Amino acid sequence: MSTENFNVLAAFAVVARERSFTRAAAQLGISQSALSQTVKALEARLGLRLLTRTTRSVSPTEAGERLMRTVAPRLEEIEHELAALTELRDKPAGTIRITAGEHAAITVLQTGLARLLPDYPDIHVEVIVDYGLTDIVAEGYDAGVRLGEQVAKDMIAVRIGPEMRMAVVGSPDYLAAHGRPEIPQDLMHHNCINIRLPTYGGLFPWEFEKDGREIKVRVEGQLVFNNIGLRLRSALAGLGLAYMPEDHAQDHIAAGRLVRVLEDWCGSFPGYHLYYPSRRHASPAFSLLVDALRYRSPR
Repeated sequence: MSTENFNVLAAFAVVARERSFTRAAAQLGISQSALSQTVKALEARLGLRLLTRTTRSVSPTEAGERLMRTVAPRLEEIEHELAALTELRDKPAGTIRITAGEHAAITVLQTGLARLLPDYPDIHVEVIVDYGLTDIVAEGYDAGVRLGEQVAKDMIAVRIGPEMRMAVVGSPDYLAAHGRPEIPQDLMHHNCINIRLPTYGGLFPWEFEKDGREIKVRVEGQLVFNNIGLRLRSALAGLGLAYMPEDHAQDHIAAGRLVRVLEDWCGSFPGYHLYYPSRRHASPAFSLLVDALRYRSPR
């Protein structure tokens, strides 16, 4: 049905219900003469008289009553559904789908969601762990989480985590047997636990920086993982050196189970950002999620 036909039927239904062109025109916000012409045009199109008009009253004809019985309930259903959609716009509810890497999901998303979800039981969040730079629009995600330097320029990015640093770690037994690397190039002589990420199409190069000098080292070793937990467990088992976010290894370093090397070559870089394509028509649920995840510097 065209918008014009819908409006004509809605106008007829109001007149038939109110049994008055004057009251119906006031409800619809149009002139009485314009409303009368609209109903006459509908009658002419159908070739039937729908309303009996006198100087004192308006009443539906048999055809008008039949049209009312058919159309009025459907118009009410449409109005109720539109009202429900308006309520949804103002009510924090719905499902939000997010893609993120494993480390971001554990260290940032879980913390933010724990603050948000208990107070909003109608908000549901689905987090898919994926190391690739997913096309969130094509894949049907509402947002993604990546490091700030990986977010496309045409996306809106909201910082949700502090700056980060990487750490190269090994067990005390491994370092006792193989020695400590003093510069990144020394890693070529070590058994390194490699990282394979789909973003890079191969093994991830370990990145270092010192005094403005940037170095990428393609290390070698017996093990390759795409999982932080397995890299950490392998380093703890003395199977080689691992490269990972420092917060993931910090407790083990403090306890002496792991030893950090090349620390002066591991500078900080932009942390995690939530990214999404547009601010327009953001649902209340999504707006609350963004605010709950937004990074606030410690005071």
